[in-house]
Amino acid sequence: MFIPYNFGGFSAEYTDYKKSKVVIFPVPYDSTLSYRAGSRGGPSAIISASKALEFYDIELAASPYRVGIHTTDELEPVMSSPEKMISVIEKASKRFIQENKFLITLGGEHSITTGIVRNLVKKYKNLSVLQIDAHSDLRDTYEGTKYNHACVMRRIREMCPAVQVGIRSMSEEESVYIRKNKIKIFYADYIREKQNYSEEVLNLLSDNVYITIDLDGLDPSVMPAVGTPEPGGMLWYDLTSLLKKVFATRNVVGADVVELSPLPPDVSSDFLAAKLTYKLIGYKYFIKKITGV
Repeated sequence: MFIPYNFGGFSAEYTDYKKSKVVIFPVPYDSTLSYRAGSRGGPSAIISASKALEFYDIELAASPYRVGIHTTDELEPVMSSPEKMISVIEKASKRFIQENKFLITLGGEHSITTGIVRNLVKKYKNLSVLQIDAHSDLRDTYEGTKYNHACVMRRIREMCPAVQVGIRSMSEEESVYIRKNKIKIFYADYIREKQNYSEEVLNLLSDNVYITIDLDGLDPSVMPAVGTPEPGGMLWYDLTSLLKKVFATRNVVGADVVELSPLPPDVSSDFLAAKLTYKLIGYKYFIKKITGV
């Protein structure tokens, strides 16, 4: 039996662009990675793993795919310049945002977030970005470019406020920048020790929120397939607990899941990334059904 190549492997009934509320946008780009390359294979690995998901969500008592999930073609990377690649992403994603699709971008490296947020800040005046990550990504430049993956949150903060959660690795330059600008960082050890940290996170988020999830924000014990695995990260329920509260209290306008670097034959990381992507869809459209959030 032929299974269509799209997120979930769904039939045309649930993937038609006009009818779909969700757009999956694969961007297989990883030209500025500085340690272990391979995240260009992340989008296709997530899409392949998504076909093995159970599409009924026990937690939500719903089948989120029924809102319609359209998967675009992969965006062809521009390898000549990181800045040009960000511009290409900005141009390619503009239509989906203008047409009010819930856009989930699959990376590829973390630098791609800049192109998406450029469009969102034009549409939503009161926008903030929630970053889940092991790294602060606040360098001004790195390896000769301001559009390196290590600079993505510096570029984001130039456009809108950001809340950074799970951080446990940074350079001295970034540390100085954080202190100088009095930036509140939710370090990994802090959120592990403080049970109600999520309320602090929510208080710093604006009404409209974009979520960017670098998969190395999760602990390598559950997410080993990343470019720079850092010990001491979030576990599955740590992450989903926070996400539920954000979706329940804010208007989440889009998201990305980035930095999966597949490690075949182990597909556990691919599957986790696919399930997380599906959770984002479920939380967007069915979170209000959950009590006690």
